[in-house]
Amino acid sequence: MNRFKLKIIDFYIIKKFLGTFFFALILIIGISVVFDISEKLDDFIEKEAPLKAIIFDYYLNFIPYFLVLYSYLFTFISVLFFTSRMAYNNEIIAILSSGMSLNRMLIPYFISAFVIAVFSFVLSNFVIPHANINRLKFEEMYYRNHPPRFLDKNIHKQVYPGVFIYMENYNNFNNIGRKFSIEKFEDGQLVSKLMSDYIKWDYSINKWQIKNYYIRHIDGMKETIEEGTTIDTVLNIYPSDFIRRKENFHETMNIIELNRFIEEQKLQGADNIELFLIERNKRFALPFSTFILTLIGISVSTRKVKGGIGFHIGVGLLLSFSYILFEQFSSQFAIGGNLNPLLAVWIPNILYAIIAFFLYRITPQ
Repeated sequence: MNRFKLKIIDFYIIKKFLGTFFFALILIIGISVVFDISEKLDDFIEKEAPLKAIIFDYYLNFIPYFLVLYSYLFTFISVLFFTSRMAYNNEIIAILSSGMSLNRMLIPYFISAFVIAVFSFVLSNFVIPHANINRLKFEEMYYRNHPPRFLDKNIHKQVYPGVFIYMENYNNFNNIGRKFSIEKFEDGQLVSKLMSDYIKWDYSINKWQIKNYYIRHIDGMKETIEEGTTIDTVLNIYPSDFIRRKENFHETMNIIELNRFIEEQKLQGADNIELFLIERNKRFALPFSTFILTLIGISVSTRKVKGGIGFHIGVGLLLSFSYILFEQFSSQFAIGGNLNPLLAVWIPNILYAIIAFFLYRITPQ
């Protein structure tokens, strides 16, 4: 048990790791904010964005988004930087000579990686999604030039098992859907079909009103017709479903909301949910990558090589950017429907876990 009890050297490594990580974050965020301001300043001035909104609605929400987006990369660079300095100051040799094995030395590294992974997981799943709502609203108002979209066309959805709706178009300005129909199936057979001129959301009763309708009830070879001018109905679809942001909407939901949304889309028969499945899987895969990149960083930087710390950082940047490139590449395959989203997100972790294990095995113990 004493073997795994934390010692002074463990706290020293944890302090070095987390200190370097947060220092790198602050430094890179400062640079990123300066570049972002220089890029968007003309738009802010042109659209008269208030200073209070720029600071509190945009940049205070931009910073945590940026933190999580590249936290695993900063983790890798931090491990490389401070471990390389320890190696070139002969601290690694002194630690190993004191009787601590390289395997034992991994403990403080993985404790630090665990802290960063939890930090990243909590932010990405519960804090940043709601912060993104304000950030994206600000961008829409003062930076982007996308005109508001009021019309959706040819809408097909499954609202309940065996119940399908169709609208020729839906105007989210007045909440009216034209040429509306509902089809109900039982055991693969059509049992009823409603057709109407249009459907409208009534906020006073929170229900849909179907106008000028007729319903065909089908019972084997027997068929009856029901007609009317207005009928109220409850459907598992709401006006808010039509006014959601088409762009970056997946970034505005916490993990609970995201899971619920995916289940709703599956129920409605949506065939374009790969982006949301990728987003959900990334929120688990990217924090886990912190451990993989930490192990690669240790394996690369614990020994002296010709070229010094610069060589270690160069190799580290090559590996980390290749990880980002591979992760983006596999995600695009999943969005195109050629690869399972779960597999697409975890392939980079699987591949780089193998690389990490190989590099660690050849590291002098």
